[in-house]
Amino acid sequence: MNRTKRLMNTQQSISSNKNQFKRTMKTRHLIMLSLGGVIGTGLFFNTGYIIATAGAIGTIIAYLIGALVVYLVMLCLGELAVAIPETGAFHTYASRFISPATGYTVAWLYWLTWTVALGSSITAAGFCMKHWFPNTPIWVWCSTFCTVILALNIVTAQFFAESEFWFSIIKVITIIIFIIAGAAAIFGFVPMKNDIPAPFLHNITDNGWFPNGVTPIIMTMVSVNFAFSGTELIGIAAGETKEPEKTIPLAIKTTILRLIIFFIGTVFVLAALLPMDQAGVIESPFVTVFENIGLPYAADCLNFVILTAILSAANSGLYASGRMLWSLSNQGTLPKCFSKLNKTGVPAFAISISMLGGLLALLTSIIAPNTVFVALTAISGFAVVAVWLSICASHFFFRKSLTREEQENLKYKAPFYPLVPILGFILCLIACIGLAFDPEQRIALYCGIPFVVVCFIAHHFTQAHQKRVAKNEK
Repeated sequence: MNRTKRLMNTQQSISSNKNQFKRTMKTRHLIMLSLGGVIGTGLFFNTGYIIATAGAIGTIIAYLIGALVVYLVMLCLGELAVAIPETGAFHTYASRFISPATGYTVAWLYWLTWTVALGSSITAAGFCMKHWFPNTPIWVWCSTFCTVILALNIVTAQFFAESEFWFSIIKVITIIIFIIAGAAAIFGFVPMKNDIPAPFLHNITDNGWFPNGVTPIIMTMVSVNFAFSGTELIGIAAGETKEPEKTIPLAIKTTILRLIIFFIGTVFVLAALLPMDQAGVIESPFVTVFENIGLPYAADCLNFVILTAILSAANSGLYASGRMLWSLSNQGTLPKCFSKLNKTGVPAFAISISMLGGLLALLTSIIAPNTVFVALTAISGFAVVAVWLSICASHFFFRKSLTREEQENLKYKAPFYPLVPILGFILCLIACIGLAFDPEQRIALYCGIPFVVVCFIAHHFTQAHQKRVAKNEK
């Protein structure tokens, strides 16, 4: 049996491996897991920066391009995840279809992405609680949230999925309310605060189509992709999903459709209600919009929603980072203790170590925010696009390795091969190149590229060590 057929039989052998995960996630869990990972800091905070940089029309175009990129990437991931549904997903695909060193690097990049997000999310959650309890030290709330998030992840995968489902429901309902209320305020159906006249589309058209030129659209593509990051969690959860051949394609289609509606709708409302110069100086554009509309208890409602979004992101982050360590261990590049599952089928040790990594990120965000933490967040942003690059490349080589008969037997096929993986790869590459043109984001390349080099070198020594151990055992 050739190499490709052995890969295609992976799904059949999973049930016989006692160290594999239980398939407890349903379609609704998978959809809300991906939505929960996406609707967070990128949408709630980064959108103001993008509007200020690219202008209203430029921001809408940037998000439309971002939606196209994530759709192409998810089509590639969907085919891979249905053919080979494994926990850890895209890093194992990169190992098999590009090179083991690439897969190893992708895993560490993605682990760092979510670990940094975990630390910064817990810190932000502590500041949210400061709004209601100004006299309570932030570390008390950080400790509380660490315990809660760890408990949600370590009990069972289904318990985690259920909690993430309800976290995401709150965010989705809020986004829908925001779009409806915002659209009504734009056209004067809901009065603005302090008798401010309805803006209609003046804020979108007054500064012209591209007030700062076309270049800012390219410069902000990584920020846009970061806002969409988390969709790929569908691939991470593939090994814990019931009937992946049905669940994953449905989850991808539903998630992409909702993301386009939520993101484009939200960006349109924000751009219409916020002048371009205001969007650049506020901490969260949502705050100003809620206040200008004059909704009762706007500050408290918004604070609660942002807190929910942050905890949801932390919840997803710990899940993803723990599974990455498990997958690395399952492939033999980390000690076996990381791949050990507890009685409920959860990699408790890998999750606990990831939580420690999140705590270190939390400390750097407080002690060294302008040095260590800036470097970590820069690598984190760069890593998202690097992971997407690897997914597109893996899909291209996966399909290329199949015979015509094997291609016809695929349960789910991404359309328009090879256009989809090639176009997805090119657009992700353009986003990386765009970082070089933005002085504020250029540090992502300065930190990200050396990190990738270090990972490749580390993999070489890891492989050499494994060969020595195997030789001694013989």
